Amino acid sequence: MSQVAERYALALFQVAQKHESSLDIEHDLREVKKVFELTPELYNLIVSPKLSADKRTNLINEVFSGANPFVVNTLQLMAERKRLDEVKSMVDEFITLSNNAQGIEDAEVYSTRPLTEEERSSISSVFAKKIGKQSLRIENIIDPSLIGGLRIQIGNRIYDSSVSTKLARLQRQLIG
Repeated sequence: MSQVAERYALALFQVAQKHESSLDIEHDLREVKKVFELTPELYNLIVSPKLSADKRTNLINEVFSGANPFVVNTLQLMAERKRLDEVKSMVDEFITLSNNAQGIEDAEVYSTRPLTEEERSSISSVFAKKIGKQSLRIENIIDPSLIGGLRIQIGNRIYDSSVSTKLARLQRQLIG
């Protein structure tokens, strides 16, 4: 994480808290990141030095017209200062600040089928306690190769109770 991304994220987070719009801004930032990830050609165009400042400003206003004005202003400021290459890191840092303020942590839960609300809730309460948070924001990823069980990734921690991992462990023990 660069200091530049941290500074932009912190400034935006402070504005968001002052205006009680942290969750809206976080949602919009997640969308901005998704847009850049799903359309690399748009990202490459916006960060291109060949694009004039006016065209860049217009493009950002057009593409993100529905976003919170603080998000658009931050993107414009980053564009003016030729720091748009830091957008993804800035979004990640903002999400970290927001999560910490709410006592939440993002988690990826891999399962062979979609989790029910009850399962999500149960996983959230059990694993949030393990890491000292109030709850988890779960992204459920379907992975049939697990055969059964779950793999949960929270930050750089992985909890793996999948059948495929247990079988691999058993195979290593048998082979020696």
